[in-house]
This record gives sequence, structure tokens and C-alpha cells, in this order.
Amino acid sequence: MAQSIPSLTEGAVTIRPIRLRDARPLERELVDNRSWLRKWEATNPYGPLSFDVRASIRSLQTNARAGLGLPFAIEYDGEFAGQLNVSSISYGSLSSASIGYWVSERFAGKNITPTAVALATDHCFFGVGLHRMEICIRPENTPSLRVVEKLGFRYEGLRRRYIHINGDWRDHFCFALTADELPQGTLRRWLDGKVPAENAVIPAADRAKAAMPLSVVSRG
Repeated sequence: MAQSIPSLTEGAVTIRPIRLRDARPLERELVDNRSWLRKWEATNPYGPLSFDVRASIRSLQTNARAGLGLPFAIEYDGEFAGQLNVSSISYGSLSSASIGYWVSERFAGKNITPTAVALATDHCFFGVGLHRMEICIRPENTPSLRVVEKLGFRYEGLRRRYIHINGDWRDHFCFALTADELPQGTLRRWLDGKVPAENAVIPAADRAKAAMPLSVVSRG
């Protein structure tokens, strides 16, 4: 079930469908931000990933036509600033999806990412009709953890060695929201200052587990 991908704006931040003509600015940002992004990038445990930006965009567009994803470019004041991908879309009794994102280092600290995530989440809830949105984040990724804290995504648990990132299987903290939790919308609740402060709190026990190798936890 393919979904149309809208352009959505809040202030200086816009998310819009990624296009093949974004290949050049996307490649430039990826190259210029290698040290900023590498430690958070998904990798292939069975071999190197291709750095073919146009092929990557085509793959995202193909996935979107199959109804499995919504690939967005993030803009700030009309300038290409990063990407946001809604992936693993399921319909029917599950009605859920996952969100992944990045912005260039020079745009950090401008509330671009939480705004983009809120726009995409609200579209998935109220435009696509999904029920649950999930974000999984490495325990070391403090800026990304701030995003879910700002938006009030609920902490749901630790997933051990969940995604292959930067050359190894990495633990992730999982956060989620459901549509019936916030009828006013993710963006509106955040802008109105009504996000429950406790939602994204990670238990100390899970932080401690994530700091230990899985083999140590298993023996314990």
C-alpha cells in the first residue's frame, strides 16, 4: 500500500520527499560529516556497503512505492540538512513503523531533529493511520536520546546487540509512542510544553547492562 509523501513544515524546518536530484548535496553532507556520522551508521556484517548515493535514493524510493517506507529529506531554511526515514511500515493489526534520522553537524543544536521527527510521527499517526512509532538509539548517542526526551517517546527497554552499527552489533534503547497517547499530536504537545518528563527516563539497571558486554551479563 504505497503512501504519498508530503512536504511538511514547522518554522525553518521542512521534511519533504527525497529526490534523485538530492544526490549531490546528500553526498557532500555525508563526506563532510564522516567523522560526525560514522559511529552511528548502519553497516553490513557480511561485507562493505556501497557508497552509491543515487542507488541509495532509488532503493528508498522503491521501498516507498512498495508501501514499506517514507524517505524524507530534512531542510533548514531551504538548505539540505539531513535525512529522516520511516521504515518497516506494517499495516493491519500491528500498524507500526520505525524512525531513523541524521542531521549535519553544522545544523546541530537548532531543534531541527526533534521538529522533523515530530512532523513525521504526526503524519504517520494522522495521515497514514499508523498506531505505533518506534525509535531505537545506541546508549552512547546522547544527542539522539535528547530527541526522544524532548518529544516524550516512552522508554520500552534494552535490545542487546540489536543493529550492526559502525562495524559491530550494538545495543540499543527502544522508545515508542502510540497515537492514542497524544490526540493533540507530537509536535503540538512538545511546543506547548506538555511532554511528561518521566517518559524517556532509562532505568539505571538498563544503563548498567548496556555498559557491560553481553557475555558478562549472561554469566551473571
